[in-house]
Amino acid sequence: MPPRIAVRDISFFERPIPFAKPFRFGSVVITSSVQVFVRAEIEIEGKGTAIGAAAEMMASKWFDKRAHLSPQQTVEELRRSLAIARDLYLARSGFDSAFGHHAAVIAAQVEACAREDIPPLAAGFGPAEIDKAILDALLRGLGSNFFDGMAQNIAGIDARLSPDLGDADIAQFLRGRRRLERVAIRHTVGMDDQIEGEGGVADVRENAGARYFKLKLNGDPDTDAARLIRIGAELATLPHDYSVTLDANEQYADLKALGALVEHLDCDAALKPIGAKLLYIEQPMPRDSFRQSPLGALSRRDIIIDEADDSYDAFPAARALGYRGISSKSCKGIYKSVVNATRAAKWSADGERFFISGEDLTCQAGLGVQQDLALGALIGVTHAERNGHHYVDGFAETPAAEAEAFLSAHPDLYIEEGAKIRLSIHDGDLLTESLTAPGFASKVHPEWTALSPLQQPKAKTLQEQSI
Repeated sequence: MPPRIAVRDISFFERPIPFAKPFRFGSVVITSSVQVFVRAEIEIEGKGTAIGAAAEMMASKWFDKRAHLSPQQTVEELRRSLAIARDLYLARSGFDSAFGHHAAVIAAQVEACAREDIPPLAAGFGPAEIDKAILDALLRGLGSNFFDGMAQNIAGIDARLSPDLGDADIAQFLRGRRRLERVAIRHTVGMDDQIEGEGGVADVRENAGARYFKLKLNGDPDTDAARLIRIGAELATLPHDYSVTLDANEQYADLKALGALVEHLDCDAALKPIGAKLLYIEQPMPRDSFRQSPLGALSRRDIIIDEADDSYDAFPAARALGYRGISSKSCKGIYKSVVNATRAAKWSADGERFFISGEDLTCQAGLGVQQDLALGALIGVTHAERNGHHYVDGFAETPAAEAEAFLSAHPDLYIEEGAKIRLSIHDGDLLTESLTAPGFASKVHPEWTALSPLQQPKAKTLQEQSI
């Protein structure tokens, strides 16, 4: 039986994140953001209390891309998601497994957020962050590291939210997990990023020696093909082999447009440096329409969902439409990632190939990048979009003492360059050895007194929702 816990307190804090350079995906340009920090206090039945922490950047216009909302309004939705989830978790005063608490509140969370016009993907943000902090507290309280604890299913993950699986499927998957010692970075190339020459995609000072590249698309097949030809010409000059993925962030309007892009990839000789190295295409069409659009012949190219992953039934629905994979992001929920990885492994055992990928640029130095990196290293993600440090200058606004504490505790993950502490990349890889300390992938917590309380937005009124 997994240990039972009671959630005694949940606190939220925040810190601004200025960007070192703009990042454009789809029609959105981000020049700064805010990182939320979660502090959870739990009581472990028969063993006393423990404190856990989590952190995540609140990305604007990703969880909710609706045109009538400003970037700030979409961040306010995430703040409300956190506040609603906090009330639901704290309302459960009894003991349950860590996953049991999550499973008991997730439907109510989605319903409560829907009443405030907050869509399911944003609704899941609050529980996702609280779950990470609770798990950190549980692991610390029992003196277990993330990888050993999850192999023993310390959180008590079962199939109550995924009836296509059995409890034994999840337990068996977790028992067989072994930490990946290295996870390759996948270097993201934003729509406004330089392509050629110094500072371009093939510049090692820019890509940190990456062997994997994630290329953003804008939704116009001809324009995208022309841009990919330029990028491919540069990548072909690399002194080592490489692979690429393409991310449309829902910009392709329909199957016809997507088909035109795939035709370019299959037939244009100038696109061979991309087409021959392409692993998969990520979330080409809008989340709201993907369930009505079976891929058909387009499934000859591996295609995955990301923004459409807003519920526990999203991956089975995508599979039925011809999709081969789904992304893992701790901001969408660590338990959903484990469930989806279990599905991919089980389905692949029947002869077809299904997979889970790592797609998160928002992971910042410290807790955010470490917890998501550990999650990927657990479920078998061999390469991950991992250059949030590329758009943010090291630890950014983090106090020097806090950044130095992370460097001291995790010397395989960080390096001091001049006056800045940054992510340390080893021949294109991140190392995971220091993530094996007791707790969820971190030996240290942030300086709570150096953080500001999370701004609390008001709930939307019915009148505001109708405007």
